Amino acid sequence: MKVPLAWLQLTREKMRLAVALAGIGFADLLMFMQLGFKTSLFESAIAIHKRFQGDLVLISPRSEFIAQMVSFPRTRLYQAKGFPGVESVSYLYIAPGKWKNPADPSKNRSIFIFGFDPERPVFDMPEVNQQLDKIKVPDVYLFDRKSRAEFGPVAEQFEKGNPVVTELSDRKIKIGGLFDLGASFAADGNVITSDLNFIRVTKRSMDTIDVGFIKLKPGADPQSVLENMQKKLPDDVKVLTMEGFIQMEKKYWETGTAIGFIFGLGVAMGFIVGIVIVYQILYTDVADHLPEYATLKAMGYTDFYLLGVVFQEAILLSILGYLPGFVISLGLYNLAKNGTGLPMGMTFDLASTVFVLTVVMCFVSGAIAVRKLQAADPADIF
Repeated sequence: MKVPLAWLQLTREKMRLAVALAGIGFADLLMFMQLGFKTSLFESAIAIHKRFQGDLVLISPRSEFIAQMVSFPRTRLYQAKGFPGVESVSYLYIAPGKWKNPADPSKNRSIFIFGFDPERPVFDMPEVNQQLDKIKVPDVYLFDRKSRAEFGPVAEQFEKGNPVVTELSDRKIKIGGLFDLGASFAADGNVITSDLNFIRVTKRSMDTIDVGFIKLKPGADPQSVLENMQKKLPDDVKVLTMEGFIQMEKKYWETGTAIGFIFGLGVAMGFIVGIVIVYQILYTDVADHLPEYATLKAMGYTDFYLLGVVFQEAILLSILGYLPGFVISLGLYNLAKNGTGLPMGMTFDLASTVFVLTVVMCFVSGAIAVRKLQAADPADIF
């Protein structure tokens, strides 16, 4: 079996190959981390949305994302209940609160508060729905066990059977249960309670709500009901499908903040760094072996064949450089997940995207480097 010329070219200078692979791996690592953080941003931002139950959503037209919802009259939700095809409605209150660390009362931290009527659950979370009777009790809350450690050892103490009492927005509360949700870029921790407890701690009016959920009757067409509501409801509310609600959140974080741009810029920088590194390696390789390439030309080998050798080198470099970047990224993802609580993890889409970018990166570098090869003339060399 013949050993490909491209492989022999790359392995002839083993130190140069090692440097090239380190450079490509570093460029891949940059792209993996930037795309990983961007993906975790979107996944953490819509984690709560995926746990809502309902077919349609009512929000204020001025609402942009879940951390800053604008309230609207609760009567709009009851008006929506009268539309054909609607089976039931429910509502949700959302607000930040000032959490006092029960283990260190001198430390305060902002936490997300979700409140709803326990008789009309809004979450598709069995762990929450099994504890609805607990939050009916005044000043009793469910705590997100995946909240950041800065909120104190709440979950650990509760699971040991110890009572957990603290202050939320200067009101004494008690933890009655736990649930799993996780931190996001907008919130480091979450608590869930009843609508009455929510009003007690935030001192808001019950006449306005932040999100309304509409469950349709079996067989009802969501799009038809949505269009009917949009025509007849006042313009102080906006009707969305659940998927539309999710996309609104994604759009805000991608285009409404600098975070999406920064992560995209980081990926572009990694891509450009990789192109420069691979170009330097391929160009140096071609320059060092220019007499040999010219000899092959004199022997009758076409430019197409010689260009193929360079592009084969580019493919080999992309594959060999991708592997260390992939492996190191797995460890860094796990480290970031444990340190931040964000849903950092390798996915097929993420791995394949970076691999394709790596191949393109190496091909672009090869395309630039072969210009030197095309200029190789046997008469000039010898």
